[in-house]
Amino acid sequence: MYLGQAISSSPSISCFRYMKNKPKISFGIIVLNGEPFTRYNLRALYPFAHEIIVVEGASPYAASIASPNGHSVDGTLEILYEFKKTEDPEQKITIVTAEDEGYPNGFWPGEKDEQSQVYARRATGDWLWQVDIDEFYLPEDMSRLCELLQMRSDLAILSFQQIQFWGGLNWFVDGWYLRHMGGGECHRLFRWQPGYRYATHRPPTIVTPQGVDLRRLNWLRAKDVALMGITMYHYSLVFPSQVDVKSRYYTASFGRKADWTDQHYMALNHPFRVHNAKQYPSWLEAYNGRHPPQVLKMWEDLSQEQAAPATLFRHTDDIERLLASRWYRLGKWCLKRSGPIVYTCRGLALRVLQLLPQSARMRIKRLVPGLSRSGQ
Repeated sequence: MYLGQAISSSPSISCFRYMKNKPKISFGIIVLNGEPFTRYNLRALYPFAHEIIVVEGASPYAASIASPNGHSVDGTLEILYEFKKTEDPEQKITIVTAEDEGYPNGFWPGEKDEQSQVYARRATGDWLWQVDIDEFYLPEDMSRLCELLQMRSDLAILSFQQIQFWGGLNWFVDGWYLRHMGGGECHRLFRWQPGYRYATHRPPTIVTPQGVDLRRLNWLRAKDVALMGITMYHYSLVFPSQVDVKSRYYTASFGRKADWTDQHYMALNHPFRVHNAKQYPSWLEAYNGRHPPQVLKMWEDLSQEQAAPATLFRHTDDIERLLASRWYRLGKWCLKRSGPIVYTCRGLALRVLQLLPQSARMRIKRLVPGLSRSGQ
């Protein structure tokens, strides 16, 4: 079985398997149309998991990218059941659909709060680790985090910086949203105890029985985790099909323009608006670092799969030309250095706003994009 090979081939995972008093981690995943990531993500998490709770299905906002009964259209649900049947020897996997929670039409209500609360209510671990289906970590980093959780009984929440890959494995996106607007602070790993409650999905927020946000307790911020050399590897902008699905979902749920995939992703018509939070300047960078083993395995499998359509991968010649151009390097230089100045001014503006009546604050925020605080 491939899972066994993956476990035995990684020294860090082997050491983790024999670690005494391993932390009990409940991984929570929301997924709709998770291919091609699904099985590779589960394989990456499995050695570290006390349990993995996967909530599959669509909210009403995702009806255009879901089946008539609210499920994935790319085979994700079938792959989940097959994984549980063939690659879950320790019975760690729980799959939950809307029908299981009493929604006979198959659609989840709301916009992901309910789905997150479903896996949280089922969690029996001491830690709840939220993972998107396209998020991965190096296995040795996960081992180090498990050791940290055992040593630091005072910790309440850990956040991560992300490397968000774009168009393939050799490039990533950077920009003001990721540097200054909360996109670089992904709340993912929470202490989980009786009475704790998952409050909101945007941003992920868990509160104590007294209603205290865990971020008001002992919070290990993303910059501190990054100083340990640990980051999140995020592949949400790698495959055109995934980008199109996300773009249509955000168009329906947040009223964003529907042209982002065609104008900003498949064609680089706006090379300084390449992140899907396109109201903020962003740019592309070359990447020469490592990738988690399961991501490399996925890429290898897809590259060798004869039935894989040519449209699975994005063309990359335009990316290489753009990164080689002097004007683009100059533009990036200017944006990187002007960002801190702009957001220092933004911070001052936020302080001034707090002095105004609430009605005035709301009118100004509607007129000036980017004055609301953000987080993932």
